[in-house]
Amino acid sequence: MGQLSERSAGAAWEHLRRLPVWLPPALLTLAVTVTGLGSAQLWRDELATWSAATRSPGDLARLAGTIDAATGPYYLLMHLWTRVFGDSTIALRVPAVLAMTVAAGLLAVLGARLVDRRGGLFAGLLFAVLPGTSRYGQEARPYALATMLAVLATVLLVTALRRPSWSRWAGYAAAVAALGLIHLIALTVLAAHALVVLIAWWRGPAPAGIATPAQPDAGRDRRVWRWLVAVVPVALLAGPLLIKARTQQSRQLNWVHLARLDDLTALPGGVTQSSVVGGLLVGVAALGAARLGRRALLPVGAVLLPVLLLFAAGTVVPLWVPRYLVFVVPFACLLAGAALAAVAAPAALVVVVLAGLLGLPDQAALRRTHEWPRSAPVDYAGAARVIADGQRPGDAVVYSPRHSWLFLDLGIEYHLGDPPRDVLVTEDEVRRGDLWAAECPEPAQCLAGTTRVWLVVSGRHAEPLAAVSGAKGDALRADFTVTQVWQRPGLTVALLTSRPDR
Repeated sequence: MGQLSERSAGAAWEHLRRLPVWLPPALLTLAVTVTGLGSAQLWRDELATWSAATRSPGDLARLAGTIDAATGPYYLLMHLWTRVFGDSTIALRVPAVLAMTVAAGLLAVLGARLVDRRGGLFAGLLFAVLPGTSRYGQEARPYALATMLAVLATVLLVTALRRPSWSRWAGYAAAVAALGLIHLIALTVLAAHALVVLIAWWRGPAPAGIATPAQPDAGRDRRVWRWLVAVVPVALLAGPLLIKARTQQSRQLNWVHLARLDDLTALPGGVTQSSVVGGLLVGVAALGAARLGRRALLPVGAVLLPVLLLFAAGTVVPLWVPRYLVFVVPFACLLAGAALAAVAAPAALVVVVLAGLLGLPDQAALRRTHEWPRSAPVDYAGAARVIADGQRPGDAVVYSPRHSWLFLDLGIEYHLGDPPRDVLVTEDEVRRGDLWAAECPEPAQCLAGTTRVWLVVSGRHAEPLAAVSGAKGDALRADFTVTQVWQRPGLTVALLTSRPDR
């Protein structure tokens, strides 16, 4: 009986070993990111995605020309997606789920090629349980796609360096071009690629940390030139986007501050969405880098060079946003996977499980809200329900502030479907080719004839009319009185009715 059990266990282990190395990380990532996918409301950035994705291609082109050229290709992709699958919260986030799932599988493949099968497997499993993988795998923004494409491009680079051919370099060129179109800052990973290519060309693949097949290396002297040709498409496609995005920076990133040294220390917690898990990842990755030696060149470069380049630029130009660097996390996990591959499998799995357990509070929190800090959620859906329950024909709605990154109007419109008339709007955001509508310069005139107004104000206010500034506030206070006030997390809704003596 004992021998039978041992044989059964051995057979099961052999079966598991025959599974493709990418399959367990991909399945785990899929399971984790699908869990609670629709629990958190769309947050402000996702509302911008919804607004853009539901516009026509022509309207998207105008938006790209006004404020958001860098994200334009992603918005076009999401436009095509929503035409087929709709614009529900889950539908908008599924592309990110799929991208993170593929990224985990590709990471395991990359780890198997640069380290060994065990290293790739543990790298992928560790990546799957990070809170950041769930956070950006459950967000209708381009970061998950950029992460997937950064790993894919690196896998294809290793393949092309090991067995150079034009077809392999063409695949690499396509992946890098797609990466540039989806997320311009992710192109900083090319600095690591360039370093590895240069060393492979100068001293051969082995000193560059790239394992090679046994046959002689006939194409060594052409590697650098083929790489340069391969990055030409990204220059042609992403170059105009970069130039246009540079002119839009003052509007797109007016909320970003110049980078400081303490921003670097906060980065691991920012990209992993957990300070504790981020610290653990950095520590284990450092051990893996020491173990790999020269084989660590590519993953270490893919982590450090994008971070240092963005930080250096961010000290001069406001660019430093931790989530822009999410695409470096898989490479840190690859280094950590190399460290875990050096110990017994049970011990390595304990570290993976520990990372998952340490991240549970953050996993739970990010499924409640995507806002940051998570202690300050914005309940667009709750505010919309208040209006829906009391709305009457002829009602109007007013937002304060209008030109805010909270996108109060988009949040209410998304959840309400058929909101009251936005009485102060003279030109909506679609016609303007913008993310914000234009409001009436003479609010009192535009409010004339309106008897009931739903006022939506950011923040919690006992006296919401007092929170409305400028001519808009003056007009509302002159002609309306507050009938009832509802406070929801991050928002205040008030029903205003016209004064009897109006």
